[in-house]
Amino acid sequence: MDIQLDKNQKKALTDSLQVYLQDELDVELGQFDTEFLVDFVSKKFGAVYYNKGIEDAQKVMERKMLDIADELYEIEQIVEI
Repeated sequence: MDIQLDKNQKKALTDSLQVYLQDELDVELGQFDTEFLVDFVSKKFGAVYYNKGIEDAQKVMERKMLDIADELYEIEQIVEI
């Protein structure tokens, strides 16, 4: 599954990358070349960041489920037979 960027996201990343390359590395790339670089970075590294986000979300869900289990235990009624 490739990470798909919409037109505005890709343009923002491209513009940001062009500014970074110029300011920090004194490298000037045209729009076309920078878009190819954004595509490359997205394909090679995007999944790593995506998976990290999923992992972080899973940890939050696990903590919330434990909180719910604790709250349910607190309201559980004692049954005398």
